[in-house]
Amino acid sequence: MRTFLKGKLPDPAAIAANRWLRPFANTLLHPRLWHLNRHSAAGAVAVGLFCGLIPGPFQMPGAALACVLLRVNLPLALLTTLYTNPFTIVPLYLAAYTLGDGLIGSGGTFVAPPELASLSASQWAGALWTWMLGLGRPLALGLVLLASALAGVGYGVVRVAWRWHLVRAWRRRRGHNKKGGPTGRPDD
Repeated sequence: MRTFLKGKLPDPAAIAANRWLRPFANTLLHPRLWHLNRHSAAGAVAVGLFCGLIPGPFQMPGAALACVLLRVNLPLALLTTLYTNPFTIVPLYLAAYTLGDGLIGSGGTFVAPPELASLSASQWAGALWTWMLGLGRPLALGLVLLASALAGVGYGVVRVAWRWHLVRAWRRRRGHNKKGGPTGRPDD
């Protein structure tokens, strides 16, 4: 599992060579941010799933900051944030709003998006801002709850999958040794 993931993730040398990231090299090149084991991978997936629901372009910086604070695998967390994209963000935010609205109990009154086609640019921004404020509390609560649930499930799934992979490898190795190696002859 580690070999597979290491082949897909960037190495620390790429960070050290990047001129924009060079001022943060001491922090970003900490060995625990690049070490890959079951604990760091599960934590990185949890961080990525949680930070993937942060609005706007702050997902990856948020994931990087959380990785630095929690000392989990940085590249895997950044990669995991990509589950939110233009195709998935609307259903995820709708699920978060529904969850938050169900807990706050606003009576199920959904704030319809404004009709933007008939508005000028200044009116468009104001209407969009008013609509976003109407979604505010249920959406914020729902995002935190959904992100926490996704992070918890992601953490558990990675831990179980990693353990399953290890047990299979141990059993295969044990079966391989009992048969006497690759030829099937006893190793006496």
